[in-house]
Amino acid sequence: MTAMNMIKNHKNPLIIDHYQTLDFYKIVPILSNEEGGEEGDADVIYKEEIKITKPPLYQVLLHNDDYTTMEFVILVLKKFFGKSTEEATAVMLKVHHDGVGICAIYTYEVAETKAQRVKAFAKSNGYPLKCSIEKVDDES
Repeated sequence: MTAMNMIKNHKNPLIIDHYQTLDFYKIVPILSNEEGGEEGDADVIYKEEIKITKPPLYQVLLHNDDYTTMEFVILVLKKFFGKSTEEATAVMLKVHHDGVGICAIYTYEVAETKAQRVKAFAKSNGYPLKCSIEKVDDES
């Protein structure tokens, strides 16, 4: 009986380590030699190497303006970026003195969402606070 017939007649799928179930169509080419090869020939199985790359990171920036209060900037930093009062005050002072400050660093989707939420919150409270995102330079 060939390997293909043995597998076809088997009522339950093969189970390895009780977690991983092998699909019938994936194991037949490995176990059988019915593609015209001679008895004893072995098929070569190639393992594909998968490279995982980290997604690019973006920093969320707050920009200084003449109308948004320092207290509101601290509130935004605490509410949307989880900063403590001390951390929020330090970022707020950086924005005030340098014109721009980094709130946090995230992947693109998270950074874009945070920036949009900050702008909507500021607008609903009557402040023209500008929030943007910028790609972090890759130094590796």
